[in-house]
Amino acid sequence: MSDFWENELTEEEQEALLEKAANQVRKRRMAVPAIMALEMHKPLAGLTGQTGVVFAPFLVPILGYSAVNDYTRLLTMPGTVERLIQKLESQPELPSV
Repeated sequence: MSDFWENELTEEEQEALLEKAANQVRKRRMAVPAIMALEMHKPLAGLTGQTGVVFAPFLVPILGYSAVNDYTRLLTMPGTVERLIQKLESQPELPSV
């Protein structure tokens, strides 16, 4: 894990990660609760990214190294939570399967 957060995320990588997260939330039909939780915890977004690094040894076996690395970098960037909220608000939930 010595290369954790080695490279910055490009704008395209940020958008892809945000879109993937928004699609997973919509697929589970949890957009409204997710928006509420994100709005309440928006000031703690940077701390959440740092907490992800602290718990990385526990998260990596479950989520994979690249996912933990990418999402913790994404959460520490200013404005990311607001962009995710906007994505969730702008698109309807996916139909249930």
